[in-house]
Amino acid sequence: MQDAFKQAFCLRSINFGQKARNTKQQQQQTYMKLSEKKSGGEFTPHPETEGVVKAVIVDLTPLKMRTTKFGEREEFRVVYETEVENDEGRRYCVWSRGYTPSLNEKATFRKDLKKILGRDLTQLERDEFDTEGLIGTPVSLMVHHEQGESGQTYCTISFIGPHKSGDPIVSSGNYKRVKDRDPAPGAAGTGEQAGYKKAPAAKEEEGRLDWQKVKVHVGAHAGVDLGDLAEEAVKALIAKWLPIGQALPKPLKADRELIAALLEVKGYLDEEAPAADY
Repeated sequence: MQDAFKQAFCLRSINFGQKARNTKQQQQQTYMKLSEKKSGGEFTPHPETEGVVKAVIVDLTPLKMRTTKFGEREEFRVVYETEVENDEGRRYCVWSRGYTPSLNEKATFRKDLKKILGRDLTQLERDEFDTEGLIGTPVSLMVHHEQGESGQTYCTISFIGPHKSGDPIVSSGNYKRVKDRDPAPGAAGTGEQAGYKKAPAAKEEEGRLDWQKVKVHVGAHAGVDLGDLAEEAVKALIAKWLPIGQALPKPLKADRELIAALLEVKGYLDEEAPAADY
């Protein structure tokens, strides 16, 4: 089942019902052809955003073996092109954290899919989800910078949700998908790839803001990190629990942490809300 799962993802589809048809050697050859190549040289990370900006999904990278705090595992990333432009008028791109190819309800990819789509997957989608269908999906997101242990600047997506207001953006066409790039081991990107040198993606323990790591201790989502909740669930906590929490005469440490986190998110959401048209 696991081999079939990996094979299906490399074909740009997550398919839990497919049986393995290729040999292990054939699968390894497929992964080698799809392997993401490292790029050298300096990079210009996506600027931090003051509030929510428009973006569009332009790539889901091929599976690549990475060393994580959980050991060696295959991961892929989602690439977003945002409306933010550099001095040359080219849009920036930002890379998601690494995902394992799983649609388990506890999988990070499943949780972020809920945020991207604004809903959970249907049973049909859970049986077979075509990741290629995400290309071109408009979203709203926020970008923050984190400093790694080595002093490097990491871009982290601190908020993501479905596109809701105004005209969505579409791909500029300047980004070239990883699977379509000419292999050039050790060479820096040139031409149309040069504008998309990425900041290294944050390690899982480094790539989240403090508010995202706060544990919810109340309601149906008790025990879940605030950053793993869908936007509507966070809004519900802000609307229903935050006033109660702020009115507590002697809030516990968990209460204070959740109050502070929700106030921070509320500020982001207030910035996103369109101004009234009088």
